[in-house]
Amino acid sequence: MAKTKTEGKKSKPWWLLGLLIILLSVACSAGVYFLLDSRSVASEEVAEAAPPAEAEPPIFVPVQPFTVNIQSDDYSQRLLYIGLSLKVGDEESSELVKTYMPQVRSRLLMLLSSQNADDLITPQGKEKLSREILALFDKPFSDPPPTLVVDDVLYTDFIVQ
Repeated sequence: MAKTKTEGKKSKPWWLLGLLIILLSVACSAGVYFLLDSRSVASEEVAEAAPPAEAEPPIFVPVQPFTVNIQSDDYSQRLLYIGLSLKVGDEESSELVKTYMPQVRSRLLMLLSSQNADDLITPQGKEKLSREILALFDKPFSDPPPTLVVDDVLYTDFIVQ
């Protein structure tokens, strides 16, 4: 009987190599899964252990409403009735604004009387006015200048007539 080519040679175990690759990939996948799963459990435990930080309530200083004559393009008499609140960063700033309220109102009066009525009726005009009001607090009220933190200007009343 004639010998075939495969009878004399040993066959290579290709199937054993394939099985080894499959087992290695399954082991790596399981390792990654358990590693990531343990991290998420640990982060959940840390999140449960630390109570959430409570945000401090905002501090607002109301400015009494007042009426101001404003400029107009057609030289007619225009009035602005405005009430606002100032959002301050801390209690110290709140007390400083209350202490210097006459100066604050005077600066606001000077700023508002120089405004144009047609500009103030647009949302962009109100935003620009808010930035200008915030800029008023950059100039110190006394010497040495106290630390004053005014974060925002909120309109409570705003009527252009």
